[in-house]
Amino acid sequence: MSEVKKVVLAYSGGLDTSVILKWLQDTYQCEIVTFTADIGQGEELEPARAKALKFGIKPEHIYIDDLREEFVRDFVFPMFRANTIYEGEYLLGTSIARPLIAKRQIEIARAVKADAVSHGATGKGNDQVRFELGYYALEPGIKVVAPWREWDLLSREKLLAYAEQAGIPIEMKHKQGGAPYSMDANLLHISYEGRHLEDPKAEAEESMWRWTVAPEAAPDAPEYLDVEFEHGDIVALDGKRMTPAEVLTELNKLGGKHGIGRLDLVENRYVGMKSRGCYETPGGTIMLRAHRAIESITLDREVAHLKDDLMPRYASMIYTGYWWSPERLALQALIDQTQLTVNGWVRVKLYKGNVIVVARDSKTDSLFDPTIATFEDDQGAYNQKDAHGFIRLNALRMRIAANARNKRG
Repeated sequence: MSEVKKVVLAYSGGLDTSVILKWLQDTYQCEIVTFTADIGQGEELEPARAKALKFGIKPEHIYIDDLREEFVRDFVFPMFRANTIYEGEYLLGTSIARPLIAKRQIEIARAVKADAVSHGATGKGNDQVRFELGYYALEPGIKVVAPWREWDLLSREKLLAYAEQAGIPIEMKHKQGGAPYSMDANLLHISYEGRHLEDPKAEAEESMWRWTVAPEAAPDAPEYLDVEFEHGDIVALDGKRMTPAEVLTELNKLGGKHGIGRLDLVENRYVGMKSRGCYETPGGTIMLRAHRAIESITLDREVAHLKDDLMPRYASMIYTGYWWSPERLALQALIDQTQLTVNGWVRVKLYKGNVIVVARDSKTDSLFDPTIATFEDDQGAYNQKDAHGFIRLNALRMRIAANARNKRG
């Protein structure tokens, strides 16, 4: 076990990270700095400060940072410029938060001259990879303490016994066997894993969902929303300009009201196992649909197809923790270049779990030419005879192959 003098711990104030804090003190006997990130999880974070003080953490070593605007502006929005989806469905709500937390942890470690960082991710999950790839990419020589890979508190009973012996407050829900689900929340999504959901044959309980109503319980009347884009990012809703975090907050409210954004998924984890999770991403679901709609009239065909070809690889980079990798940064530069002309507005109809695009326009960057696309008389704007040579040339290799097959009998 390497010597650690000062460590920055990603600290939520919950049972697991409180146990980790005390374990670090007992095991490494080092100075501890706590870092709690507000990325829109919707919880009161000040209790984390009180708990850290109770453990003897110096007031100047307790960091509680509001990162909501940075999270949406510098992480969520760039990801959505690529229309990013992992394995065809997952909008990467947990994955995209980890590089920001890692970045801020490293910044704090530099500021307080810490030689190590620590996280509460288990040895079974993806988050250990995401956090640590971020740490090493930003600070190659940093030491990483991953308690779940070191300690012997590998059962809930041992964890609770350690907490009780250390005087760590244990909420009633933990005494009675724990919360119904393991949850992760931020401004983009909320996820649910474990317990009832570990049986993929079992339908998720309706009482589990927190952000969205069931589609069948959503309002019977549709709601229309105008979404305005500049360079691929949403800047206004129904004519009202908003900050990135305000945009996502409002979209979450609207989407949740109309039962939009639920997902029940069995995904392939980076560590090799399959894992079932349920997700609510109401605002992100609206954002993705609207973004593809504005791109449909502002992106060149081959550019759009190239983006679609690259998107699964980009999604995999985020899922597997390579946000700070040179390949992700290079790909982001390409994606952002394509977004220079993605300007305009989209009108969507929100209804019973659906996001339906009903209109779109761009005053400056639309590539839609009605004089060419019309089914009426185009007054010579398009010469239909041009298609003959185009088809003959594209069919040439297939005609040659067919002739060869015919000769072979």
